[in-house]
Amino acid sequence: MTTRPRFTREQLEQMNKGMLIELILVLQDRLDGLSQRVQQLEDRAAKHSRNSSQPPSRDGPDKPRTRSLRRPSGRKPGGQKGHPGHTLKMTATPDHVEVHGAGYCPHCRQDLSRVAVAAYRRRQVFDLPPGRIQVTEHRAEVKPCPGCQQEVQAAFPPHVTRPVQYGPRLKAQASYLNVYQMIPVARTCELLEDFYGHAPSWDFVRRANEAVEAGSAPALAAIEAQLAQAPVVHCDESGLRVAGQGHWVHSASTDRLTRFQVHPKRGRTAMTELGILPTLRQWVVHDHWASYGAFTECQHAYCNAHHLRELQFITDRYEQPWAEKLAHLLREMKKAVETAQAAGHKALPPAQRAAFQARYDALLDQGFRANPPPPELPPKQRGRPKQTPPKNLLDRLQKQKAGVLAFMFDFRVPFDNNQAERDIRMVKLKQKISGAFRTLAGAHTFLAIRSYISTVRKQGGHVIRALHDALLDQPFYPSPV
Repeated sequence: MTTRPRFTREQLEQMNKGMLIELILVLQDRLDGLSQRVQQLEDRAAKHSRNSSQPPSRDGPDKPRTRSLRRPSGRKPGGQKGHPGHTLKMTATPDHVEVHGAGYCPHCRQDLSRVAVAAYRRRQVFDLPPGRIQVTEHRAEVKPCPGCQQEVQAAFPPHVTRPVQYGPRLKAQASYLNVYQMIPVARTCELLEDFYGHAPSWDFVRRANEAVEAGSAPALAAIEAQLAQAPVVHCDESGLRVAGQGHWVHSASTDRLTRFQVHPKRGRTAMTELGILPTLRQWVVHDHWASYGAFTECQHAYCNAHHLRELQFITDRYEQPWAEKLAHLLREMKKAVETAQAAGHKALPPAQRAAFQARYDALLDQGFRANPPPPELPPKQRGRPKQTPPKNLLDRLQKQKAGVLAFMFDFRVPFDNNQAERDIRMVKLKQKISGAFRTLAGAHTFLAIRSYISTVRKQGGHVIRALHDALLDQPFYPSPV
């Protein structure tokens, strides 16, 4: 730390007026700098998952005391009216029937063994049979050819490649447990041993995943082609540890399609090389990461959940009324859109849109009056003057107004980017469980299978069956958007 001179009272009394003024100005600049630094540090310490993009895992042991950004829906807990139930129902064709005889009367001890049965009362138990692996031996006929005297052998099925091997159903279950349920490799092998009495090697799980990745490649190509035609695509990116280095997982998804990819970089270079964003021509929903703006062939919509968190932060830290009012206005717009959609409308009435925009602009004006631009830097100092978080947000909300309010003009555009955040959350959960991916190839394999599985689930497919079909080179193909 730099040591600065301190002045005694006598020294200050001996200074002339010009020297004192210069000293006061220097101290004032120093105080302003320290005040800004304190503000920055306090702002950083005050951020948590409910008022910023910080993940909940970084909130620490003390949970935020602020209210959740979610508002009560007014509905009672549990399944809503019209929700299909999943209660077990009796089947007319049970696999086994056990008859329990009535031997005597519990009241008078009369023998009932010779009395005819008047009726049966039924109860059914749904359970699994004892698990065991069945071994199928494949025998290829070998015959001598009477014509050329050569030995001819019949062909084995394509998936039978070794003298002894595990079959596609067990491979599909191993991949399901490891990639979809995110059970570590060692525990996956232990679970299979406990279920079936066979303990496959760790390498078996790795090879099963690689086989699923190869078999699902045509489906992944179809997913990417359909994303290019989708009217709205959600994009996001998040950090990923791979082979001891920082990488980024990039996601592009809809409510029916998912594609994850990994790249050493986060920005425009990665997005271009991965090849999905350059093909998009309609709406792309994302946050304010500047690299998305480099793709000008599509229309950009911005996540308002991010804006609500930032407005909550400004309300908490800076106590500026415009921020809370703007958050309320955005929620009011969202409610109006939902009401119009429920009524079968495709857009808000022009007068209602104009009224919302006028209130939006008025609140931004209040914000700019409360947060004037910072003073210009001295001529010799490079860069741009440092702005406060409220001023930065206001600039973005004004400059990107069309993308912020896109959900109000085109009902296909959602209010937020929750679709992408829900999809990518599962990848982050995998990293939380495993810590990191040991190899880049392993990360590619996991993300490819995860893309395939997520798409299968979104389109109502059966995950294990889809994995099994991919192993037989008959993968689940996504239906057109």
